[in-house]
Parts: sequence; C-alpha cells; structure tokens
Amino acid sequence: MTIPITGHTGFTGLLGSPVSHSISPMMHNESFRTLGLDYVYLCFDVKEEQLDTAVAGLRAAGIHGFNLTMPNKNRMVELCDQLSPAASLIGAVNTVVNRNGQLIGHNTDGIGFWRSAEEAGFSSPGKNITLMGMGGAATAIAVQAALDGVKELNIFARPTSRFWQRAIHLTDDMNKQTNCKVQLFEQQDTSLLKKCLDSSDILVNGTSVGMAPNTDASIIPDPSLLHPELTVADVIYNPRETLLLQQAKAVGCPVFNGMYMLLYQGAEAFRLWTGIDMPVEHIKECYFR
Repeated sequence: MTIPITGHTGFTGLLGSPVSHSISPMMHNESFRTLGLDYVYLCFDVKEEQLDTAVAGLRAAGIHGFNLTMPNKNRMVELCDQLSPAASLIGAVNTVVNRNGQLIGHNTDGIGFWRSAEEAGFSSPGKNITLMGMGGAATAIAVQAALDGVKELNIFARPTSRFWQRAIHLTDDMNKQTNCKVQLFEQQDTSLLKKCLDSSDILVNGTSVGMAPNTDASIIPDPSLLHPELTVADVIYNPRETLLLQQAKAVGCPVFNGMYMLLYQGAEAFRLWTGIDMPVEHIKECYFR
C-alpha cells in the first residue's frame, strides 16, 4: 500500500550533515506506510551554522517534528522552547516535537539503548552499572539509566578526553537530580575498574574502541576482569561482535551490541510524533537482519 502525498500530509525529517547515509527515512517512511499514516520523513543537509535559519523555517512551515544528528544536537538545546528531563541533563536534543508552534526537545538515544537491553533480557532499574566513556552516546545512556532508577552508576573515562570536564559536571548534576549514586573514575585505574565490575550487573562500552576498521582493540585490557554474572554490551554494531563481546562470550557473559539502539531511539521519536508505536518487528525484518 502506498500512502499518497496530499494537502493534509504531515512532514517530519532529519537535520544534520551529512545525512545521505541515514537509515532513518527508510525506517520512518516504511512505518508510516505500514500503519497507513499520512506522514512523510525527509532528510535535510543542514550544517550547524545554518541550523537557526532552518529551524525557524520548519517551525513556520508547520513541521510535525524532526530528528537531529551531528553536528546539530547541542545547538538545538538553545532553540527549543522546552526540554525533556533527559535532554536537559544531557545537553543535547535528537528529537523535536512541534506542539502548536512550541518546539519540545527530547533525547531518545538513552531510551533506545535501554530498550535494546530489555530485549536482550536485561532490566536496568535497581542495578549496578559500569559505563566506559563519556561521549555523546555514553552520556545519553548514563542519564537515562539514572532517570530510570539505576542504583549505582560507575563511569570510567580518560581525563585527557575533551569530554572530561563535561563528565565532572554531569556526574554532579545526576547525583543532585536523580536518586542514582554516580561516580566518575579515570579509565586507566584497572584495580578500581575490577572492583566496580565485581559488583556490577552490566558493563557498557560507550566508546568507539573496537569499531571497524580497528577491530583488534578492546576497552577492557584484561578479560579476567569479567565474570559470568556480568552482562556485557557494546554500542558498536560494526562489527556486530567486537573483540570485547568475543572476550565476554568466552568468559560466559550474556552479550548484546548496539544495533537495536538505533532502531529503538527512532521508535521513541515515532511514538512522540504520532502517539502510535512503530511496527518494530516489521522494521527489523526490513532493515536490521
């Protein structure tokens, strides 16, 4: 069934640069088609210096909602009229809902990751988590975990990273604004990492270590730090099984990768725009097998 473009068609889209590689138009347009919804999703190649003008135009044109990818997620925070708790803490917006001319900013990246974790059999509330890294994806994962009721969150990052100072401030904000105990440690402290992993329910690699083409690297220097009761997750999905996940499987750990994080962050955006659940099983068959 093809849904024709009419004078009533609601439009949504993606703002970023580059965007031509994105799978989001296929995911959303196939979902609209499958559910018989009169919407369309388009890509707009918009650089950060063009974002203010582009957003003003889309607001005036009555866009129903839109996604943002690099380099526009941080700047969009300043252009929204309201922010969700996650977007406010993270300091980045990847989904906007236009509610009668008011732009409401959300960040669905963390929701996407933790929904993929649930599908893999791991439920985060009340658990202890060790998270590697504090870049964009890791920050979203950390914030959503704290908001969702994780008991303890131990973050390991490099003090030489450009994200280190932001990580310090975010750790303080999460401790003040949530009931989660959040601690930030230096990544090279292997003895402290072992102590945290011994008491953790899940280890999450939120860095790019192990991503193609550098597939011979692992964020965990010694596989003996892992234990069979520890679930191990990697935000990377190229390759689908990183060296870290290979190490974890050899120890007997349950594992999952970041492939469905993309699917479920998009599914949450779809729900925010339409009030209807994305047909995720169908979209998996189309684009994620």
